[in-house]
Amino acid sequence: MNDYAPEPQIIILDTGGQYTHLISRKVRELGVYAEVRPSETPLAELGNARGVIISGGPSSVYETGSPTMDPAVLASSKAVLGICYGQQLMSYLLDGQVRKGDKGEYGIAHLDLKAASPLLKGVADHKQVWMSHRDTVYAPPSGYEVLASTDTCSIAAIGNTEARKYAVQFHPEVVHTHEGRKVLHNFLFDICGCTRDWEPASRVPVVEKSIVEVAAGRNIFFFVSGGVDSTVAYTLCLKALNDERVHGAYVDTGLMREDETEFVRGIFASLGARNFEVVDARDEFLKALEGATEPERKRRIIGEKFVEIQQRILESGHYLDGQWILGQGTIYPDTIESGGTAKADLIKTHHNRVAGIQKLIDENRIVEPLTQFYKDEVREIGRELGLPAEFLERHPFPGPGLAIRCLCADIDEPLTPTNLGIIAPVHSVGVQGDSRSYRPVLVVDHLDQHRAADAINVDMRVNRVIGTICVREPVSKMRVHSAAITLDRMNKLRRVDAIVRRISHESGYDKTVWQFPVVLIPLGAAPGEDSVVLRPIDSVDGMTAQSVAIPDGVREQMLAELLAVDGIAGVFLDLTHKPPGTIEWE
Repeated sequence: MNDYAPEPQIIILDTGGQYTHLISRKVRELGVYAEVRPSETPLAELGNARGVIISGGPSSVYETGSPTMDPAVLASSKAVLGICYGQQLMSYLLDGQVRKGDKGEYGIAHLDLKAASPLLKGVADHKQVWMSHRDTVYAPPSGYEVLASTDTCSIAAIGNTEARKYAVQFHPEVVHTHEGRKVLHNFLFDICGCTRDWEPASRVPVVEKSIVEVAAGRNIFFFVSGGVDSTVAYTLCLKALNDERVHGAYVDTGLMREDETEFVRGIFASLGARNFEVVDARDEFLKALEGATEPERKRRIIGEKFVEIQQRILESGHYLDGQWILGQGTIYPDTIESGGTAKADLIKTHHNRVAGIQKLIDENRIVEPLTQFYKDEVREIGRELGLPAEFLERHPFPGPGLAIRCLCADIDEPLTPTNLGIIAPVHSVGVQGDSRSYRPVLVVDHLDQHRAADAINVDMRVNRVIGTICVREPVSKMRVHSAAITLDRMNKLRRVDAIVRRISHESGYDKTVWQFPVVLIPLGAAPGEDSVVLRPIDSVDGMTAQSVAIPDGVREQMLAELLAVDGIAGVFLDLTHKPPGTIEWE
């Protein structure tokens, strides 16, 4: 507990799940202060917490070294809710049966209620829930009854009402579990007896106080992107200190969108940022990325190049005299997906979590005001700061820029027909059962999201499905061609991205989606050809996401202009939810 937060009523025990802090955030949204602790935290250190929530995680409870918890918590009078791995861990420790399922369950499922309970009170039968698991509880512990199931999971919720101990296999904390908020509300107020003690409006003063404390009299040098996160973080620092103590620099990497640099200049001019500069590093980044094809290597190169340029800029002035520290707009999903929680599996490396940045963190020379917040919360803070909607309504854009949307390949490879579609050896990053996957893409001849989700659960060779919108040659005649990041490919991606953004904005479609990545993949009938993959998704915070259909008229307009771009062989729609596919492909 600190000086400006109450004692937590709810403790979330972290078993390494990518959604651990999302649980905490959802609890806080309901007005109850919560904190995250290591899963092994002993009962004696849980203080006066009214309840405990056990998070999901990537491990198997029956494997040596997997996360566990103090069994005394389950024997205590405290209310407990296990989520996903948390249900498996509770069952395992209480002598239930847990083993690997016949197949994984990732994405949407529907809950069939089996028994009445305080936990599921008011939840309608057959409501949509979000699953992400491989292992399954096959027999509940003694004293626990089965509360719900799904088509592929016979034990989706269990409970012991007398002991106030409950568990669910699905994730109530994610937006795609339609009545997840009600489940958490029931647990907090009806089962734990919590009272409301947390007001989100108090966040800005707390963050500003933290900035002042971390700066400790030093000035802040900020590398900004013009996106929501870095803009809000920069503005917080300006407000906490003043524009004389905060310097901003925008590095043009050559990996940015069309006209992005001029847009950013305009943003910071309107903020009244007097100490702001644009650094042209386009040639340096493209040269460093020559020949790099593997996603993690690309991210590392970009991250280390950022650090190198940061160091050079800092050395060009007097920013290394001990009076300056580095500021960043890192938010929670960045740290979680990079293995930022104690036992979390690495999903992907973010450019602001590579070794060079970590060194600055270790030297206590960094301030990251937004690491406790998710994207929608950052926008809330921006509104509290009075930032214009032009800033706050921008779609999220990855720090490494278009480089991670320009996919590469080492060698030419053919496609592989299957009974579900055609497997293209274009690999993308996914997250399945809280673990990282890196697998090929399944190309199908339809745009049905439900069929796509079923295909991924059936064929574990793939983690992403793309539907064919239009191709110049049949997909069966295409190949994946060797390709790296070049100026020509980046310009091609910039052009198709600009087309999609313009049509989305003009049609109003961009207001209906949370993010719309446009991806270039080296797939075509002839060498040098690329295909475009459209990735519109709906989300709240980026932790989970649903693929979104594009209206016919908007899609046809995009298609006509995209196929007019030289070297574009086809246009596809990404039908994959998150999980199992991450929002970005790399």
